[in-house]
Amino acid sequence: MQNSIHITPKGDDWQIKRAGGQKASKVCTTQRECINIAKEMAKKSHSELYIHNQEGQIRVKSSYGNDPRNIKG
Repeated sequence: MQNSIHITPKGDDWQIKRAGGQKASKVCTTQRECINIAKEMAKKSHSELYIHNQEGQIRVKSSYGNDPRNIKG
């Protein structure tokens, strides 16, 4: 997804980057700090949030956008 937001390691810190972006939107000292900021960004932009582990692999994916699944309760 082009509008997705990724939290990835950056040296000893963590960064928030939009998919395809060249620069980080924000650099934080802890992953938790980045997660809190990125969740709000994802909610506002109705996008997907990908949280990567220290090795760069995706460990969590959350959707704050339009869910293509049609679930009725």
